[in-house]
Amino acid sequence: MDSIMNFLISNANAADIPGAPMASQGGGFSFLLMFLILVFFIYFAVWRPQNKRAKEQQQMWKALAKGDEVVTAGGLMGRVNKIVDPYIVLSVTDNVEVVMQKSSIANVLPKGTLKSIES
Repeated sequence: MDSIMNFLISNANAADIPGAPMASQGGGFSFLLMFLILVFFIYFAVWRPQNKRAKEQQQMWKALAKGDEVVTAGGLMGRVNKIVDPYIVLSVTDNVEVVMQKSSIANVLPKGTLKSIES
C-alpha cells in the first residue's frame, strides 16, 4: 500500500537540498498591490459607468413630458399622452393607448421622428 501511495503522491524534498536557492514567496505587499489594482479596475470599468448610466436614465424619466416621442425597451414607439408618476400613457396610433411604467422607456426621440417614419 505504501508503494502505491508513494507513486501517487511524491515527497516534497526541494527545500532539503543544500545550496539550492530558496524560491521567493512574494510577501503580503505584492498580494495587496494586486488586490488594489483589481479593485480599481472593477471600479473604473464596471461600477462607475453603470452608476453614470443609471443617473442618466433617472434624469431622462424625470424630464418626460406630455408630447415627447419615445421608444420603449420592447421597441414600441409612441407619443407620451399622460403621466401619472410611476406610469405613463403612451399613444401608439390615433385610437390605441398603452399604459406602461416609466422605467420601460429606453430613449426619448427628437420631435417629428414619428411623422418622418410614417411617411
